[in-house]
Amino acid sequence: MSLYWRIFGLNAVVLGLATALLLWAPVTVSVPVLLTEAVILVGGLAVMLVANAALLRIGLAPLDRVTRLMTTVDLLRPGQRLPVRGGGEVAELVSTFNAMLERLEGERAASSARALLAQESERRRIAQELHDEVGQSMTAVLLALERAADEAPDPLRADLRQVQEITRESLDEVRRLVRRLRPGVLDDLGLVSAVTSLATEFATHTGLRVRRSFDADLPTLDREAELVIYRVAQEGLTNAARHAEAQNVEVSLHPDGGNVVLEVSDDGRGVGAAQEGAGIRGMRERALLVGATLDIVPAAPAGTTPAGTRIRLTVPVLRKQS
Repeated sequence: MSLYWRIFGLNAVVLGLATALLLWAPVTVSVPVLLTEAVILVGGLAVMLVANAALLRIGLAPLDRVTRLMTTVDLLRPGQRLPVRGGGEVAELVSTFNAMLERLEGERAASSARALLAQESERRRIAQELHDEVGQSMTAVLLALERAADEAPDPLRADLRQVQEITRESLDEVRRLVRRLRPGVLDDLGLVSAVTSLATEFATHTGLRVRRSFDADLPTLDREAELVIYRVAQEGLTNAARHAEAQNVEVSLHPDGGNVVLEVSDDGRGVGAAQEGAGIRGMRERALLVGATLDIVPAAPAGTTPAGTRIRLTVPVLRKQS
C-alpha cells in the first residue's frame, strides 16, 4: 500500500468509528448546546485526535528511522543500513537510501584512495628534495666549517666549532624529517623493523616510555597495507605525544585469524567527548583504503583515571599474495 493510501486509510478508520458512535450512541445535541453535551463532543474529538496521531506515528515510523540515520551517518564508518520491511513507497524509499549510502561510500573510498596516494607521492617528492638539495647543501656547509675551524685561530675556532655543531644538529633533523616523510626502512627491512624504528625514534625525541610487543610471524601484507599500518602507528604515537599528555605508550602488532592487528595504547587523558580531529579522520580514511576497521576506545575500564586511549587497526590479509 502506498504512503498516500495508508494515511488516507488510517484517517478513514478513525472518522468511520466516530461516525458509527454518533449513529448508534443515544446522544443528542440540544439547541442551545448543554454543558454536558459540549463536554462529550470535546472528549470525543480529543479521542479522535489522539487515535489519529497514534496511527500516523505507526504509519510514518520508517520515515523517522530514515531521518535519524540521515543525521548520524558517517561515510568513514561504512555499513550503516536501514532494514527494509514490507513493501510500498516507504520500503522503496529505504532501499533507495541504502543504495545511495553504498554509492557514496564507494565514491568516498575511491576519492580518499586517490588523495592518499597523491599525498604519499608528494611526501616522497619532498623527502627526495630535502635529501638531495637541503641535505647535500648542509653537508657541504658542514665540511667547509670543519676546514675553516681547523685553520682558524683559537678565539674564532671555538665559534666555528659551535656553528658546526648547530649545523650538524640541523642536518640530523632534516634526515629525521626525511625518514618520517618516506619510511625507506619499510621497503628495505619490512613492517616490524619500520614500526620498531618509529617507536624508538619517538621515545628518543619525546621522552615517552614506549613498550613494543611485535609478533615475529606476521602474515605477509602488500606494500599499501603495510604503509597504512605504519602511518596509523605514526599518527597514534604523535597524538599520544602532543595531545594525550601520556607518559607510557604500548605498541603491538599481532595476527588475529585472517587479520593483522595494530594497537597503540597510552595512559593519557583519553579521547573524551571531543569531536574527532583531522588526525583521527585521516586514520579512518587510510583504514578504508585497505578495507580495514579502526576502533578508538578508552584504554582503561570505565571510571578509571586516567582513561587513556586505545587505537586498534584490524587489517584483513586479503590483499596480499604476490
